[in-house]
Amino acid sequence: MPVRNRDGDRVDPVPFFVVTSLSAMVLISFGPIYLSAFGLPLGIGLAVSGAVTLVAAIVSYHQLVWTHDPVRMAAIPAADRFRRLLYAIAILVGLAVLLSIPLFVV
Repeated sequence: MPVRNRDGDRVDPVPFFVVTSLSAMVLISFGPIYLSAFGLPLGIGLAVSGAVTLVAAIVSYHQLVWTHDPVRMAAIPAADRFRRLLYAIAILVGLAVLLSIPLFVV
């Protein structure tokens, strides 16, 4: 079954699956532990992590499938795409530091 955007063009589903899988892995593995460090029970931590995982999947589907425009992406220069990649790496490093704070404080 081909994945199509809102205009009916075929879209590569691999970036969506990778982003959704990685976000689910991080959120479900760190979420309950992180929230239990703040005193929340495990059940609530799992529910919150599941809800945030669902929101992340919806946002990544919207960005990477539904509104994806292959023609516009081909027109973006490589330097701009590389800059976006560096920004994403910086955000992920910052997120990893924030996720590790309860491990050092508790």
